[in-house]
Amino acid sequence: MQFTSERRLDGAVVEREFTLGEIPGILWTPASAPAPLILLSPPPLGLRKAYSRLVARARHAAADGFATATIELPGSGDRPRWPAAEQALADLRRALEAGEPVSDEIIDALILPLVDKSVPEWQAALDALLALPEIGGPVGYSGGVISIGTRLAVVEPRISAAVLFAGSFVPRAMFEEARRVTIPLHVLLQWDDEGNDRQAALDLFDTFGSKEKTLHANMGGHTGVPQFAGDAAAQFFTRHLK
Repeated sequence: MQFTSERRLDGAVVEREFTLGEIPGILWTPASAPAPLILLSPPPLGLRKAYSRLVARARHAAADGFATATIELPGSGDRPRWPAAEQALADLRRALEAGEPVSDEIIDALILPLVDKSVPEWQAALDALLALPEIGGPVGYSGGVISIGTRLAVVEPRISAAVLFAGSFVPRAMFEEARRVTIPLHVLLQWDDEGNDRQAALDLFDTFGSKEKTLHANMGGHTGVPQFAGDAAAQFFTRHLK
């Protein structure tokens, strides 16, 4: 991990950009250290486009005493283009514009390769982050794509709790993995999310094997998560990571 810039936000939160091999990322740390860590998974828009949302979540977490970190997803932002993923996204848009059902083949092509590539990158980032003196355990995960969070919850024992955003299509293969999830979960669902299969999100929540799991559903579109829902997610992390 190589830090490439550093600045202070609001006099308390330190923001540092880094690279991990070819992967760009950002680390936010509070004044108190060492601090528990929350991994902030970005939407597949690129860190620059999603920055305002990510830094707002990071500031909120820092006020609660958490460090947070994010990395660029494969094929997003300044990372090399991923032709197969771009073709799958084009096929998805074509089906939605035509009012046709989104086939399992399109969903698999769009999501499964992203999960397969992203999860090892998150684990490598976690290795590097936990080696820093200002970062301590335990570790939480927050965000979407929900299939990435599902896979991480299964294969990464250092993650103790997760807030998952139900805002992306879910391959059928992920349901089998969801049965193996045992950590506490807090799932956010926007009821009117135009790009999300609501029933699939509900079915996935029902499938998770966790003994403690909460579904927080609110009216509104994809980016309309109300502040009180974010506050409830923050309280979830305080409960499980402190």
